[in-house]
Amino acid sequence: MVSNQTVKELLAEQLISWPMARTGYEALREVQSKELDVNGYTFRVQFNPARIRSSAANVDAKAIQERPCFLCKQNLPAQQKALPFGEGYSILVNPFPIFEQHFTIPAVKHEDQLIHGRLTDMLELAALLSDFVLFYNGPKCGASAPDHIHFQAGNKGFLPVEADWRRAAGEPAVRHNGTSVYALKGYPVPMLVLTGDNAAAINGLFDRIYSLMDTGTEAEPMMNLLAWVEDGQWILCVMPRTLHRPACYFKEGDGNLLISPASVDLGGVFITPQAKDYEKITSQDIRETLQEVCLSEAGIQEIIHKLTKSLQVDA
Repeated sequence: MVSNQTVKELLAEQLISWPMARTGYEALREVQSKELDVNGYTFRVQFNPARIRSSAANVDAKAIQERPCFLCKQNLPAQQKALPFGEGYSILVNPFPIFEQHFTIPAVKHEDQLIHGRLTDMLELAALLSDFVLFYNGPKCGASAPDHIHFQAGNKGFLPVEADWRRAAGEPAVRHNGTSVYALKGYPVPMLVLTGDNAAAINGLFDRIYSLMDTGTEAEPMMNLLAWVEDGQWILCVMPRTLHRPACYFKEGDGNLLISPASVDLGGVFITPQAKDYEKITSQDIRETLQEVCLSEAGIQEIIHKLTKSLQVDA
């Protein structure tokens, strides 16, 4: 049975039996961290060299096709153990952690990283793992395995957005079937936050929002998701995207910053795998990066307008 206790026991066991995991968590103790003020909110920057594997991952179609999938069971390290979840997932210790307790939850079956039809799984996990925040990175929004559906989980109390979203929430923009939808105002990351105690209602409203978002040329709308349970209520942060990586990622010389924002970054902790970037990154760099890769507040309001209109039509 999946629970806070069983996943923590898995981590404790893997730190003893799996040298790669032990090395990764020992390295995490040495990471450096600093705080920056971004639009009046505290963002942290973490210097974590082990995350270069994810930040610099080549996720173009050719590279994905040519490498073995590192989330498929047959390609996992022999010492990596799995805790089954439901009928179709495995919970694995992430050997390159950002959090003090960091897990990857891939589907057993090799299928593309697409959230449609799987949010209920994410919400169920958030309820079972109430000490954790669940997150989903879209295939072009920070996922280093866009060819294999997976979630991740990290211990609560790490991401600033867990506390800060309420400060920017104001009144709900939409209320429907016991679910409230907030459009954050003034927060560095424009987002929608859905809250309620009924997973089916949240899932139904998310499906509507999903259908109203622009897919462009992609298989699904670009987005990152964070989900957790607090005081019996699910909290789901929907962070629409417009771009995979900011311009600074591709610049040469002094203008280069190797930052590839995913859910953790949008949650308030920017990951820098290179010392040079950790030392020079500024509040302005974070602000400009978020403006580049995230949908604007005006874009969020347009989604709210369409959502309100669609609910009125169906009423």
